Amino acid sequence: MAIKAIVLDIDGTLTNSKKVITPKTKEALLKAQEKGVILMLASGRPAKGLMRYAHELEMDKNNGLLVCFNGARVENATTGEVLFNQGMSVEEGKAVLEHLKKFPGARPMIDKKEYMYVNDVFDCFINYKNEKFNVMQYEARNNGYILCEKEDLAAFADYEINKILTYGDPEYLQAHYEEMSAPFVGKLNMMFTSDFYYEYTAQGIDKAKALDSVIHHYGIEKEELMAFGDAQNDKTMVMYSGVGVAMANATDELKGVADYITLSNEEDGIAYALEQFKVI
Repeated sequence: MAIKAIVLDIDGTLTNSKKVITPKTKEALLKAQEKGVILMLASGRPAKGLMRYAHELEMDKNNGLLVCFNGARVENATTGEVLFNQGMSVEEGKAVLEHLKKFPGARPMIDKKEYMYVNDVFDCFINYKNEKFNVMQYEARNNGYILCEKEDLAAFADYEINKILTYGDPEYLQAHYEEMSAPFVGKLNMMFTSDFYYEYTAQGIDKAKALDSVIHHYGIEKEELMAFGDAQNDKTMVMYSGVGVAMANATDELKGVADYITLSNEEDGIAYALEQFKVI
């Protein structure tokens, strides 16, 4: 069955370690669109954090899709139309934020329009790979957020939240994530999206559900999808798609469920796989 759509995770998949799309990968994806293949970006980022990549790949000219917040929201890159959206209820969001007050090493971040709300904009560093890393700057700069302080996020959050993102030292999150998630098991979806990010979304939300909610409107069957990823939050879409591809730099867990393992994100693994499967 011919491939009609390509689904791409961003970090560790579409982009290299410098957070850029390499020329060969860009050329391959532009060529795929010329053949009528739809591109979809699937990431934990909000739509505005995906649009710079969508512009670069000309998805905004070709009705590409943006799967945001790890599947909680889907937008059309050309029209801005929201095709799918499922946030946590106000009660669920408040409960998570209240519970997180017990874990000072896991700092929550919630967004609303152009703002990212946090408890303390100066509490922004973690210890990562033996260096101090400014997570808040990383998140705000990559996604175009304006930072704003709220002393009590639980009291402030009177709206449905697509994603509650927590960050902290990897060792702290590993030691406490089970306690952080315990009250919400079976009620919300929770996962690591990097070793310094642990997040909460509505129950049942993942990249595969988001894809399943929208592809039929475009006349696409799941067997006609080719999905690329490298991490835990890519597992469902890699398993869901007709051709699920793990990058060479992917986790062993993802490689174990993939149909194909391509070259790494530093070696134009996406372009290589598209050539091997004769998509381009």
